Amino acid sequence: MCRWLAYAGEPLTPGTLILETQHSLVAQSLHSPMGKETVNGDGFGIGWYPAGGVPGAAPAFFRSVEPAWHDENLRELAHAIHSPLFFAHVRAAAGPPIQQTNCHPFRHENWLFMHNGALREFGLMKRDIMLGIDPALFPAVHGTTDSEAMFYLALTLGLRTDPVGAMAEAIREVERIGRALSIPNPVQGTFAVTDGSRIWAFRYSTEHRSRTLFYSEEMDTLRATYPDLDRLRVFGANARVIVSEPLTDLPGAFIEVPESTVAVLDASGYHQEPFLRAA
Repeated sequence: MCRWLAYAGEPLTPGTLILETQHSLVAQSLHSPMGKETVNGDGFGIGWYPAGGVPGAAPAFFRSVEPAWHDENLRELAHAIHSPLFFAHVRAAAGPPIQQTNCHPFRHENWLFMHNGALREFGLMKRDIMLGIDPALFPAVHGTTDSEAMFYLALTLGLRTDPVGAMAEAIREVERIGRALSIPNPVQGTFAVTDGSRIWAFRYSTEHRSRTLFYSEEMDTLRATYPDLDRLRVFGANARVIVSEPLTDLPGAFIEVPESTVAVLDASGYHQEPFLRAA
């Protein structure tokens, strides 16, 4: 449906990853070997926390309905920004219209959220999902996508204090609505959320056949494996990404996140744990 990238580590210009890697996010917008759609040209977005920013402050973001490969503003921004944590997303619309408010990532206070996948038969479930959103949050929903609805449902259910628990509750609520409406396998996708200091990425679908998700190997390990690869010198020791699909063909550089897993990037590095796995 879409492709996305989440980075955390030493401050970096986003263009290093979304424009300059072998299979960069912009390259994936034109040709995505692992995506459901080969072309992801229905808009893009980038959200970032500035280097030296105040902890807990809202991130900046830029979204456009232009194809990522065609937008000169993206190239300008991607080389001008310097950020220790950023999200980037290219969209393949699955129904909701192509408009700026439907482009990812979505922002609320200091939080960013993005999604690859779909809530099946969202048009049928939409009313019930939207009624589950806190009325105080409802005016902040500006677009028409299932992804934004899921974000605000998770915020309603406690995302700010317990991101993993809130995402689990939000997914279970959508599955409950789907069952009531006889909709099979209502949840599909990979989801990413951040508060500006930590990233949580979820690979989950009701049928347990989710969209692809990968994380990058530790930089020290990569440098030891490829000591002559100059490209790796651009990155700091703590640089890591979680991505829809690998940014390079370099063996060992990217490792698949298991099905029904939450992956976490924080100051201690990368770790993962089971998420909504069948008993």
